[in-house]
Amino acid sequence: MKKRIGSAPTLVYPESDGEPMAESPKHQQVMIDCMDILRSHFRGVVDVYIAGNMLLYYEEGNPRKSISPDVFMVRGLSKKDLRTYKTWEQPSTLDFVLEVASPSTYAKDFNEKKAIYEQILRVKEYCIYDPYHEIDPSFVGFRLVGDAYEEIAFVEDRLPCETLGLELGERDGVLRLYDPVTEMWLGTSPERVDEADARASEAETRVLEAETRVSEEARARREAEAELEKLRAALERLQSSE
Repeated sequence: MKKRIGSAPTLVYPESDGEPMAESPKHQQVMIDCMDILRSHFRGVVDVYIAGNMLLYYEEGNPRKSISPDVFMVRGLSKKDLRTYKTWEQPSTLDFVLEVASPSTYAKDFNEKKAIYEQILRVKEYCIYDPYHEIDPSFVGFRLVGDAYEEIAFVEDRLPCETLGLELGERDGVLRLYDPVTEMWLGTSPERVDEADARASEAETRVLEAETRVSEEARARREAEAELEKLRAALERLQSSE
């Protein structure tokens, strides 16, 4: 029996738009770090999906209606392996989007993309960040209130994102996420490894210092006991000579 060859799909939703992931290595690192931190923070929450630089299609049957958020988060979606995001197959409303901007993407981020996120995808919170501070504003956030975006007010130089339960801000000139509950900055995987190594090294140092103190105290005790024994012996000699 001849093997039947299936016909190719007539409608294709490409997985790539042919554009580079980011404009510069610094832009790329911001995206990677943000996704890494968020995935670590929500690793125990089964229905939080985090991705970035993925083509998102928002009109079934029309592959031209697409957008590629630099970083985004969706609640109500399990941590699955998606090659593209189709709003008619997955939750149609995104919770959080971050665009890493530059002078060449400024107009698109603040106009075309902002309109799609606000009016079509109904993204609850949308943040724009320029790591080089070449655009003005270089760091801004919007929250969907009713049918329109309202700018998010900074709190101690950080943008509080209700959808994340975290705050976006710069730490040592680098975009990071701050947990207001623990009052701690969240680090990337390499940063967490370095911090763990530093804590282990500090603990080892404390153990060595404690062992040294114990050893010194034991030696001092032995010396004191030896000196006491000499004094006793001397006292006995004096008593016997009287």
